[in-house]
Amino acid sequence: MAELIDGPASQERQAAGDGALINIFASAEGLENPNPFYRQLREESPVHLSGFGGVVLTRYDDCRAVLRDNRFGNGAAGPTGAFGGNPENVAFRQEMMARRGDRPLSMLGLDPPDHTRQRALVSRAFTPRRIEALRTRIAELADDSLDRLAEAGTADVMKVLAEPFPVSVISEMLGVPASDWPEIRSLVTDLAQMLEPSANLEELKRAEVANNALWDYFTALVAARRRTPADDLLTGLIEASDGDDQLSEGEILAVANLLFGAGAETTTNLIGNAFNALFNHPDQMERLWADPSLVPSAVEEVLRFDSPVQLDGRACTEPAEAAGVRFEPGDRVLTLLGAANRDPARFDDPDRFDVGRFAGDNRGEQVLSFASGIHHCLGANLARAEGQEVLAGLIRRFHRIEPAGERPYRRRVVLRGLVTCPVTVTPR
Repeated sequence: MAELIDGPASQERQAAGDGALINIFASAEGLENPNPFYRQLREESPVHLSGFGGVVLTRYDDCRAVLRDNRFGNGAAGPTGAFGGNPENVAFRQEMMARRGDRPLSMLGLDPPDHTRQRALVSRAFTPRRIEALRTRIAELADDSLDRLAEAGTADVMKVLAEPFPVSVISEMLGVPASDWPEIRSLVTDLAQMLEPSANLEELKRAEVANNALWDYFTALVAARRRTPADDLLTGLIEASDGDDQLSEGEILAVANLLFGAGAETTTNLIGNAFNALFNHPDQMERLWADPSLVPSAVEEVLRFDSPVQLDGRACTEPAEAAGVRFEPGDRVLTLLGAANRDPARFDDPDRFDVGRFAGDNRGEQVLSFASGIHHCLGANLARAEGQEVLAGLIRRFHRIEPAGERPYRRRVVLRGLVTCPVTVTPR
């Protein structure tokens, strides 16, 4: 059982911290904007032993330390993640895992040495050089979506750009035929619910159906690539080897599902959150349009200011001391990435949106939006490249972009993004 090294917190402090967590996970106000409650936790109970079970961290250094500590893993968290949730939903997740049979997990749910082996093999195919070589094609796919936006004049940017574009990029990388992209896009939306602790039973059932459909789809596509290799990531995964070791058929399928389930949704939210932040800070939008060299910094600032991934969970695998807590095997810890990215001890004036914050010498992968350590998101460079090409294309194509309606957030805790984002564009 986890315990604070300096002794237990007062009942009042624990009650206040748990109240903030309830707001973050369950209230309409917290789901729309969790930042005031992140601030409350960070200031009043930054290392919080929750009455709901588990330790909740909100400070940058604490979160980063745990994420980079291999004594805290993903595999030990089990099918329900770092925090269990509704008992009915927990039971369904466990049944869902049992129905998977002998399907292997992706590296997201593995710990060393299994994680080390699988990630090393995947990294041989999913290289930064491959992503950079695809940069021109990423820009072309972004332009295709921007063409549709220009033709419409007024449209929901989530539907014409933020949702289809990332799926198109990953499909192109893996070698999925363009005619199948709409079907894949629908399945990805349902699959992403599996990552949400707040997902209801109906959403989990749709996620399982989507997972099975994608598994069947890629089973057929892998078979086709074995017969006729191509210059795509799926062929690269099939051919990736380390001596006599190669990814199994099931591991290739698990990686393909992961790329769509987590990768596409993350970039969708990054793009939508970028529009929202720029609309809420028109001075920064004007600054970016006047100086497109700030695009890489602006993407990094969106990741920090309104992270598309708000939290990450781990479970302790061996006795450990971290963040002022003594942990025992099985203890769960939740790193609130959205809170860490606004820690004033790490970022000056963290509640200010500044598109130039990471420009010049300050540019670097400082934000925790893609986690850290061995589970640092393998597709982080791809997401950044997509975000940069979209922003650069918007600046190049449109003289003015204005909001044209409400921009509500999805009622999600982990993957934070907009439901809709109506805009009106004025071409140059």
